[in-house]
Amino acid sequence: MKTGHNRQLGADMMLVLITLGWGVSYFMMDICLEEMDPLTLNAYRFLGAFVIAGLLAFKRIKSVNKETLKYAFFVSISLIFVYIGATYGVKYTTQSNAGFFCATSTIFTPIMAYVFKKVVPDRKLLVVIIMCFCGMAMMSLDAQLHIAIGDLLCVLCGFAYAIDLLITETGVKHEEVDAFQLGVYQLGFTGVWMLILSFIFEQPVTPQTTGGWVCLIFLSVFCTGIAFIVQAIAQQYTTATHCGIIFALEPVFAGIVAFLFAGERLLPRAYVGACIMLLSLLIMEINPKSVKRDDPA
Repeated sequence: MKTGHNRQLGADMMLVLITLGWGVSYFMMDICLEEMDPLTLNAYRFLGAFVIAGLLAFKRIKSVNKETLKYAFFVSISLIFVYIGATYGVKYTTQSNAGFFCATSTIFTPIMAYVFKKVVPDRKLLVVIIMCFCGMAMMSLDAQLHIAIGDLLCVLCGFAYAIDLLITETGVKHEEVDAFQLGVYQLGFTGVWMLILSFIFEQPVTPQTTGGWVCLIFLSVFCTGIAFIVQAIAQQYTTATHCGIIFALEPVFAGIVAFLFAGERLLPRAYVGACIMLLSLLIMEINPKSVKRDDPA
């Protein structure tokens, strides 16, 4: 039987893989935004993810209770602001900066957990949060600490995602809430909201190139459908604050992808910052008591 720490470690590793996908997503969004507007892109990726998930798991989601739908609805409201902030942010700033500022959920999550749920971070977690903040700052901020409109939109994304994490954490703790169904139905609600907004503020079009379609499908399947369903399931075994810390790796992955495929080059201090963030994740995951208990010596 798995211990609580092992279950949490497994959940955290699942979230690391999600974060890798989201790091890649900034590059994919940049390509898609050359062919369509932000709200249209978000409508396609969420509705596409919902349809695919629904087809593959129809038997599991056809019977859903009101409590699960309620939390899926509230999560979708926060996701509207998450993805408006992220998508418009990518449009008006660099991929590396977008990765940094969207990852400010790392900072907002424990603050809001304390304000709304009276969850006080322990000393180790406080150290990890500070390390993450310093690492992200070293990765993306310039010497003048310039913050453009795109950066501010990405901060909105980080703030809204902290709300998303806390709502999801609250929801999956209820026995009557099915985590898998919550993950699927939040996709549908968000997709509908985005589609309505796209018809109001944009003129929806489909991708015009093969590359655009490939990026849209990747965003829908891996970065949206699989990601949010896995997140909801994983949050049964870990905390919102842990999720926020793990998602701080997003700018690391975004920076690597931007370096390899978009030609963005970071300053040496940015790579130091990435190492600090990786070290902070390792510190968070190490459980000295567990290591000592499992030591055969």
